[in-house]
Amino acid sequence: MKEQYNINELAMITSLTTRTLRNHLRQGTLTGEKVDGAWVFTPEDIDAFMAQPAVRRSIHANHSAVVFDFLADTMKPQNQSCVILDFAVSVVEGTQISLFFCEQASHSTDIELRCQQTRSGLRVILSGGEQQVSDILKRYYER
Repeated sequence: MKEQYNINELAMITSLTTRTLRNHLRQGTLTGEKVDGAWVFTPEDIDAFMAQPAVRRSIHANHSAVVFDFLADTMKPQNQSCVILDFAVSVVEGTQISLFFCEQASHSTDIELRCQQTRSGLRVILSGGEQQVSDILKRYYER
């Protein structure tokens, strides 16, 4: 697992835009550190940010949109998959799982990823090309 994540990776994890994340930085609801002029975040920074009720509501709204958009698009040019995984894990384990999927999805331009802490654990939504989604899931379960 990585020790630090940049703002683009945090945007992928949370499904919030980098502009929204910068607003949270200005408001103090998100903490991080500037290294060589770029924001970086530790897993603890990410945990604290995602644990806030207002942030969880924003993330939840974006997650629902991914599934809705997938179902609404009936003219896909290639085979696509949308997978929803619910993990009954602690916040710490959930963060590790989120970061694993973030790292995997960052290597593909065709993958949409949403991770959301829930009362009982973590929900991961992975959408994109059928083979790419399958490969990521295989890597997760083989680790």
